[in-house]
Amino acid sequence: MNTKTNNYLNYYKHALILLLAAFFISFTATAQDRTITIDEAIKLGLDNSKVLKLSQSKIDQAVAEYNQTKDRNLPTGGASFAYNRAQIPANKLNFGSQTIALPTSANAYLGIVSLNETIFGAHKYRYALESTNLLTQIARLDAVKDKDQITYDIISSYYNLYKVLQSQKVVAQNLATIDQQIHQAQRFFEQGLVTKNDVLRFQLQRSNIELTGIDLESNRKIINYSLDILLGLPESTQLKIDQITDAEKPLAPLASYLDSAMSNRQEIAQLDLRNKVAETNLKDVRANTLPTLSASAGGYYVDVSGNPLPKSGNFITPITVGLTASWNFSSLWYNKNKIAAAKIQQNEIGINKGITIDNVKNEVNQNYQNYLTAINKIKLLQTSIEQAGENNNILTSKYRSNIASATDRADAETLLYQAQINLELAKADAGLAYYTLLKSTGKLNK
Repeated sequence: MNTKTNNYLNYYKHALILLLAAFFISFTATAQDRTITIDEAIKLGLDNSKVLKLSQSKIDQAVAEYNQTKDRNLPTGGASFAYNRAQIPANKLNFGSQTIALPTSANAYLGIVSLNETIFGAHKYRYALESTNLLTQIARLDAVKDKDQITYDIISSYYNLYKVLQSQKVVAQNLATIDQQIHQAQRFFEQGLVTKNDVLRFQLQRSNIELTGIDLESNRKIINYSLDILLGLPESTQLKIDQITDAEKPLAPLASYLDSAMSNRQEIAQLDLRNKVAETNLKDVRANTLPTLSASAGGYYVDVSGNPLPKSGNFITPITVGLTASWNFSSLWYNKNKIAAAKIQQNEIGINKGITIDNVKNEVNQNYQNYLTAINKIKLLQTSIEQAGENNNILTSKYRSNIASATDRADAETLLYQAQINLELAKADAGLAYYTLLKSTGKLNK
């Protein structure tokens, strides 16, 4: 193979390597960008949430405690076997004319098997079971509340990122417009039609727009990073958002949202459960004054021989069955303060529920009014777009007729573009306001 052929082969080899490298770099860059919808974001966030995994762990713990409480109602039993050897150096007892001589050593084997069951325990087991069951339900409501909060955090970050991306479009459009104005001002300055100060004014305006762009890019990176963490995505993923649609949702009367909040808010349901827990605890404290009754059965093996193996005549096996009734009657006078404390705790829960209901009502009303305001802004901005469009058409026509300057035409285009972006931002605000209203009614994930 000649040198020329080798050069061609090396050339194509290097070209292929460069092509593959370029393809890999392009693929990697593309893989780091992801366009995501709000439904996809919510699903990813809920599937990958560490907070929800912790909430599930708390539920499992509450269920385990409930099962432990159920186990406490089972009979208790035990078995033991012991060996004892006694050495008796002084083994004689004198009783006047009689002397009793004991052996110098003795062996004893003692085996015990017992079983105990509470027949009546003043309903304490039932109250403990009710209490742990209610606490399990409270833990489940905590998980639902955590799920709602995570969903709302994802939605809020999603809309905030969309607003930043839309604002960056405004900055880019303003920079393009100001660049045209600077170019035209420099031409006019060269022709002696404007002063240097006019050029500097446009350049200063451009610098201010660039500063805004720097702040927006910083905010975008912060929100993007936080959203990547929330969704469980690689932290280098650059998120893109589809156009926001259907910002205006059907709106029911305020009363229906208030009723929904009273029925679905986890905080209110939890306080109802906590009130039941307090009521159960009060019954448990009152039960301290009642007697208890338990049954027991036991078997014993007593062997005094040195040989551990049973031998007829060397051991006895007593079997016992009994009932035990007990009553700590001193609780009649020292239990009353415990009852008073339990009643105070229950009363505090009722007061706290009233405060929570008032706060929920105010929250729902505020979110309802905010959504109405957002919808009204959308309608007003739709009118402003029509006005800005008409103004842009007029100035375009005047520019073509040499009646208006290029600056006036560029300003009209900027106003139209700004109005269009403002509408998109208003739609984002309305969408977030609607989800905020849903969250305040407890129906964000329903």
